[in-house]
Amino acid sequence: MSHTAHIPSHRKPRRSASKIALRAGVAGGVLSTLAVAGASGPAFAAEPVTETIEMPTITADLSTQVAQSADATQQAANSYALQAEQDLAVAKAAKQAKADQALAEKKAEAKKKAEAEAKRKAEEARASRSTERTTLSTASAASKVAAPASGSVASVIAFLKAQLGDAYVMGGTGPNSWDCSGLTQAAFAQAGVSLPRVSQDQSTAGTPVSLDNLQVGDLLYWGAAGSAYHVGVYIGNGQYLDAANPSKGVVIQDLSGYPATGAVRVL
Repeated sequence: MSHTAHIPSHRKPRRSASKIALRAGVAGGVLSTLAVAGASGPAFAAEPVTETIEMPTITADLSTQVAQSADATQQAANSYALQAEQDLAVAKAAKQAKADQALAEKKAEAKKKAEAEAKRKAEEARASRSTERTTLSTASAASKVAAPASGSVASVIAFLKAQLGDAYVMGGTGPNSWDCSGLTQAAFAQAGVSLPRVSQDQSTAGTPVSLDNLQVGDLLYWGAAGSAYHVGVYIGNGQYLDAANPSKGVVIQDLSGYPATGAVRVL
């Protein structure tokens, strides 16, 4: 015991039991409340948040990025469309080029065939002229033929008129196609006169006569004597009969339309 405990004024008063109980009850209540609050803390944490959260504001940079992205997308779409158009144009051009090439090849083939045909005809014409020259060479000894004592002009004219309408064919000697000298040679053969085969030599066969003094049956020629390129026979009244050309054939024509260069008399 304290050395001052026997002094009443220095002794602490004893607390009453009721106050101690009250304080104990308050303290217990507080502790209980804290315990309940602690136990219910997680439940309260699960409650939805009622605070307003402010969203970030779209800045100018973000707007620019969005616009640029849209532009890039549009440019890509335009690029794809342009590429598609270019691919279509290339395909059309290739198709047209193929068609043009086929047409060019077809024309080239046709030209080649035409050239081959022209060459063949030229070779045939050369062969015909060569044959004519050979015949001329073998008949050169008889190229100068005098008029025989006998012979009939009428038979010559009759033969010529019988051939009217026949075709003209270079190198033709009958019976249905003639060239100019082939017809006159065959006609004068009817009167027993053997003329050379070609017009060049026929133009110097017999006696030269003036064109102002022609008689029926005189042999007419065009071109110089000895190098004439055409012959016919005078039939009177300013007309002559000849194997003219491929378009006319054997016909009667007027001297006024195509005057002869000269004439020879073989009958």
